[in-house]
Amino acid sequence: MLNDDLLTTAEVLERYSDGPQTGVFTDGGSVPNPGPGGWGAVYVVDGDIVDQAHGHDPDTTNNRMELTALIEAVELVPEGTKITIFSDSNLAVQSMNDWAKGWERRGWKRKTGPIKNLDLVKQLYYLLQTRPELTLRWIRAHDGSLWNEYADSLANAWRRSVV
Repeated sequence: MLNDDLLTTAEVLERYSDGPQTGVFTDGGSVPNPGPGGWGAVYVVDGDIVDQAHGHDPDTTNNRMELTALIEAVELVPEGTKITIFSDSNLAVQSMNDWAKGWERRGWKRKTGPIKNLDLVKQLYYLLQTRPELTLRWIRAHDGSLWNEYADSLANAWRRSVV
């Protein structure tokens, strides 16, 4: 049986077809968590790849890689282009869409303690504030959505010899 975490991008394209066909799709993770990890982002319009990027960190966490993927996703989209950025990290999406404004208002403090990964949270929040044409939305992980699976493949590219 194939390990879906280690499918190449070509194998993902052969295996999956469902899900949204336009957007920027992101993923990040580490194996183990914490440990070495990677992130991936793919910018797609009408099923065609416009751009993609991926990277690796030898000592990180799942959440840091999810946030890094979102930061990199914003950079893939030309300013003024209205598009949805999809992440399968509900924590990252809620942090940006629901909580960050209040954290900022309170001096980047949470009622229940410190904000984890504050450096990346602030970077992404301020980046999104400059890009109101972008919408951040959660997408279910590993449900067969082609471009989410593709982003997952990019995020795991560091674990394979072929992207």
